[in-house]
Amino acid sequence: MLVEYPARLYIVAGLLLLIGFGAGTGSQALAFVAAAVAVMLLPGLFTRQSFVSSEEEDEEREPAEPVVLPDDTIGLEVLEDAALVVTTEHDVVAANSAARELLGTVPAEDVRLAIRHPVALEAVDIAISERSEVVRELDSFAAAGRTYRLRIAPIDEHRLLMNFVDYSQVRATERMRADFVANASHELRTPLATVSGFIETLQGAAADDEAARTRFLGLMNEETSRMTRLIDDLLSLSRVELDKSMRPRTRTDLLALVDEFSETVELEADAGGHEFIVDAEANLPPVLADRDQIFQVLRNLVSNAFKYGGSGSPVTLSLRRAENSVLVSVRDEGEGILPEHIPRLTERFYRVDAGRSRRLGGTGLGLAIVKHIVERHRGKLEIRSEPGVGTVVSFTIPLAGPLSGEAGGALPALPEDLRAI
Repeated sequence: MLVEYPARLYIVAGLLLLIGFGAGTGSQALAFVAAAVAVMLLPGLFTRQSFVSSEEEDEEREPAEPVVLPDDTIGLEVLEDAALVVTTEHDVVAANSAARELLGTVPAEDVRLAIRHPVALEAVDIAISERSEVVRELDSFAAAGRTYRLRIAPIDEHRLLMNFVDYSQVRATERMRADFVANASHELRTPLATVSGFIETLQGAAADDEAARTRFLGLMNEETSRMTRLIDDLLSLSRVELDKSMRPRTRTDLLALVDEFSETVELEADAGGHEFIVDAEANLPPVLADRDQIFQVLRNLVSNAFKYGGSGSPVTLSLRRAENSVLVSVRDEGEGILPEHIPRLTERFYRVDAGRSRRLGGTGLGLAIVKHIVERHRGKLEIRSEPGVGTVVSFTIPLAGPLSGEAGGALPALPEDLRAI
């Protein structure tokens, strides 16, 4: 028989009333029956035990139904980064599209087979055993050179959320910043050490040597000028990076800008014995550009052509209409650049010949500044060179007006006279 607690308590109380009623009225049979039933119900009255049938005992011993974990429990698709829901039994029960793209088909799979990264699996075991949040950084995860930040947090008693955030760009930026600081410190320390050495010499052995003093003062002037140029380029690069996300919206007459630029470089061209040639297509439409920054790009490219183009060789500035942009090219007829150097020319402080670059007054930042300015204008930069023939540096600037837009994709073909390189 099955009598659950607290129903048994109420029945016993009723029987006690019947015993008292039977004794009071002389109904001894009623009092005896009520007392007998009450005695039968007394065992287990205060321990919540009950009499159950064998069938009911078997039912109680059957295992509980497994916890159902639906695939859409927490709406993982709202998360931009890869995310998984994993049970405490290591089963993957949900994955968003970013996780499937990163790891492949993962739901209903053991997480230890889906991930196969020792640091990640160790983090899963810790999160399961300690029921706490775990954060780890995964190097070379999913692909060589990729870094992910893994965060594992309990959702409830049976489930964990695994979130993978791609930190590769963050780590690359940190390394680039560290390299930049180290390189900038080195570039400034070299001329400072030179100037300091000259000062010590002038204060000592060469204090009364007029010829040495004149020579050293000239060298000191060159070194301080070099430091000034370096600081100016560093500040310029910082300003360009600060504005990089803001695309220029000013309509600029490129032909008028080139006319003004040509007047400013005449003295530099004459000093190096160069012929500066402007080959511009007539009636070019306005472009969307920051006038000062495009002026700076032209100055950097033409100055490089003068420095490395060989004494007395011509330098050509070409402007052509190209679909929804203007293609600007600067060509020299110098020694050219070996192919292995070209991909790195826009890196900060990268030089093909460091000693020669310093002698010519280069800071190693000119092409890095050019690259950032062109990217800010949503243009494309290309460097083509052939040893013994020369170098052509080209970039595009989007047109203003209804034809303007992103100048994505490959650069348009170079003018006919520049295709030899």
